[in-house]
Amino acid sequence: MEDEQTTPTVEKHLGASNGDRLITGLNTAIRQAIRVLAVLMVIVIFLSVADVAFVLYERLMAPPMLLLSLNDIFVVFASFLAVLIAIEIFANITLYLRDDVIHVRLVIATALMAIARKVIVLDFNTVAPEYLYGTGAVLLALGITYWLVASKART
Repeated sequence: MEDEQTTPTVEKHLGASNGDRLITGLNTAIRQAIRVLAVLMVIVIFLSVADVAFVLYERLMAPPMLLLSLNDIFVVFASFLAVLIAIEIFANITLYLRDDVIHVRLVIATALMAIARKVIVLDFNTVAPEYLYGTGAVLLALGITYWLVASKART
């Protein structure tokens, strides 16, 4: 059992405002805006799933029928990964509403997924080497950050 001295303090972003009615009202308005964002994200997710189905159908119906080229597979993968990133963003929103704190590990994981999507669908024949170096640096930095945050959570 942890005592009060070892329990980390968590700063609530939209928590109590020490009796200030204006700040309390503004915090309530922001929480409602976040709820609207959550609803909009669900709409985006469903529209994205429909888009994935449409893209897949469109690629499979183009001659030669029921065959996907390598480029088609990358387009479908990009669509799938975009939906997964949207789902991760929705998870960030709902966790923020529930806990009123930013879950750094989940945000970093979402960023890692987004950069991984970029790498997966990257056309190495058309991209400048500087872009590749920059993408690699961002990926490395996010990976190290995720590892540090995850190892800190385990201790």
